Amino acid sequence: MSDYIVDHPILKFERGKKVKFFFEGREIEGYEDQPIAAALHAAGIRVLSYSEKLGRPRGFFCAVGKCSSCLMEVDGRGNVMVCMEPLREGMQVRRQKGRGKV
Repeated sequence: MSDYIVDHPILKFERGKKVKFFFEGREIEGYEDQPIAAALHAAGIRVLSYSEKLGRPRGFFCAVGKCSSCLMEVDGRGNVMVCMEPLREGMQVRRQKGRGKV
């Protein structure tokens, strides 16, 4: 069974080539140009960041770039909305707590 929708009566899902990237040092595979958050979710990673004040876990929430639940550090850049950021080969992705470093 797949974590991806493979057949839909209306929508067409085209995937890029499979690429490897790193989440907190762990090698993971995803599809080029898919949102990083989608690749992490498919790999079973549900906690993307932690709230600033209480340190509560945050996950994949709105998926359209309107909230701050998916802010992560990507290739050393903080506060990247991974629901909108396309996946590329070799990316280094890390969780961040709160606002992160800019």
